[in-house]
Amino acid sequence: MKKAFSDEDLIKNLSLYYLNRHLKKKPIEKYHRKIDESPLHDREKYKKKAEILLLNSFMHHFPEVQFENLTCESPDFIAKFNDKKIGIELTEVINHLEMKKVESSLNKIFRQTEILLEQEDTTKYRGVYFLEFYPNIKLDSLEHQEEIILSIYKSIKKGKAFGCVKSIRKSFHRRNVFITHEYNMNLFDELCSEKILELIEKKNEKFPYYDTTVDECWLVIVSDMNSLASRYTFIQDKEHLNEVKSPFHKIFHLENMCGNITSIK
Repeated sequence: MKKAFSDEDLIKNLSLYYLNRHLKKKPIEKYHRKIDESPLHDREKYKKKAEILLLNSFMHHFPEVQFENLTCESPDFIAKFNDKKIGIELTEVINHLEMKKVESSLNKIFRQTEILLEQEDTTKYRGVYFLEFYPNIKLDSLEHQEEIILSIYKSIKKGKAFGCVKSIRKSFHRRNVFITHEYNMNLFDELCSEKILELIEKKNEKFPYYDTTVDECWLVIVSDMNSLASRYTFIQDKEHLNEVKSPFHKIFHLENMCGNITSIK
């Protein structure tokens, strides 16, 4: 049975963070090793490693935080901060639900194309390729998906856009072939504050089931800016976040590209 995730996905995410120059490399590598040493199933290890990456910007704002338990569930992590035991619950806010499925399908196509190019000549093609597609790209059949793979493959080999690929940009990478979406932001790409408030309400309901031995429990809501489905330019009606009621001791919204953080509570 084919895995729904891969080490390549995680390596690619790491590479994107390196390119953005925001990765706190030493603690991330240390925490990933700890997760690898745990008895968790591979699927859970992958999930935890991806979550720690999302918290990378959080570590810039709270460099004193030391994670002590990386493999718990409710909350997601236990950390030490100012001599207090802090539970950290992490959740991602999806800004574009309709893009989530499209992005998931495209990521699988990227993996297949990366493998093709690496099998042909890793040294020649290694790098990070940022792609933009023409609108209304079709992913509804195997035939259409194979056409997209061919378009990406030819675009990278020719060094210019081909087929359904609208634009291609390459950045250096010393090891492998990585294909991802071009980072284009819409100036009016708003994240509705209601989506954040709905997430907080859902987490409030689970609060009584979290570890009661912690001194405080923090909720960290992340916009994964490396994902098309999570990107945003600004939070609409941000003042509504001031009205939040929650048993969480602190609530933050974090975007993981530039590390902007909003303290909600």
